[in-house]
Amino acid sequence: MVTNAGILRDRVLWKMSDDDFDAVVTTHLRATFTCARAAAVRMREQGEGGRLILVGSPAGQRGNFGQTNYAAAKAGIAAMARTWSMELARAGITVNAIVPVAATAMTETIPAFAPYVEAMREGRPLPDFLRKGEGFGTAEDCAALVPFLASDAAADVTGQCVGIGGDRLTLWSHPREVSVAYADGGWTPESIAAVWHTSVGSVPETVGIPAPQTPGE
Repeated sequence: MVTNAGILRDRVLWKMSDDDFDAVVTTHLRATFTCARAAAVRMREQGEGGRLILVGSPAGQRGNFGQTNYAAAKAGIAAMARTWSMELARAGITVNAIVPVAATAMTETIPAFAPYVEAMREGRPLPDFLRKGEGFGTAEDCAALVPFLASDAAADVTGQCVGIGGDRLTLWSHPREVSVAYADGGWTPESIAAVWHTSVGSVPETVGIPAPQTPGE
């Protein structure tokens, strides 16, 4: 099963209504859950394994301005893929989330991409800085990942978030602890403040931009 349906209701936090939030979370997150649950029940009954291929987004991996609802839903989908891969492993069912970046009816509403989508419609190719640098291309550029994950070649691939778009194929890391500090007897607000900038907080995580990549990544 491939779960691929979505909408956008982009607003900054202080302008987002309950309806904006609920519509996006229901369409992306709850619908993925209900469809995958039905598929998992059937696949387990059949006893022949199976594939669940969920659809995430870069917004769910690192957030995106004006997309509280969408980013939260897509982050939830990534977490569900990791959880279900554990729960369904004994049944031979793999679960992965793809993280596509492509020109679609949904992404063309994003102002940064709009002129390039229009150029594509006029038959002009996307520049390399988009296809290679941003991994942004057509929906067809993303299509190959789905049959790969559904094939025997990916029988041992599960619990992964795999990015694809333009000329790029990537593997997203799972959230993990990147630094640690210890205090005998536990922490107080003051002791955290005393060590934060020289220990666990000395190299903060990036906010709003991808982490720097080394050549070949």
